[in-house]
Amino acid sequence: MANIPADLRYTEDHEYVKGGGDGTIVQVGITDYAQGELGDVVFVDLPKVGATFGRRDVFGTIEAVKAVSELYAPVAGTVTEVNAALEGDPALVNRDPYGAGWMIKLRVKDRAEPGKLLNSEAYKKHIGK
Repeated sequence: MANIPADLRYTEDHEYVKGGGDGTIVQVGITDYAQGELGDVVFVDLPKVGATFGRRDVFGTIEAVKAVSELYAPVAGTVTEVNAALEGDPALVNRDPYGAGWMIKLRVKDRAEPGKLLNSEAYKKHIGK
């Protein structure tokens, strides 16, 4: 059974947003469900700090033994930090998707946007759990 924390927001594309205290910086990664569907992650291609994305823009790719998938920005914003640990250990996404396996941090363009994403109950319905 996939782990779907109640304090996060989710997209239909299986990214999550973890809010930063003041709502301007959010942490983005893929959900436990998504990493389980992908299988063993072998490579993650992430943007550079300073890159700007609109909501649903492709911000990178994730490569697993089974497939390569695009990563979509859940909210519009500018990258403030990239998880460099994934370069040497991309399997962190499999082991700890909501912790050490996070991907990027975004400075949110519109503070209301994360609240428009799916809550945990809506995401559970979306994936049929």
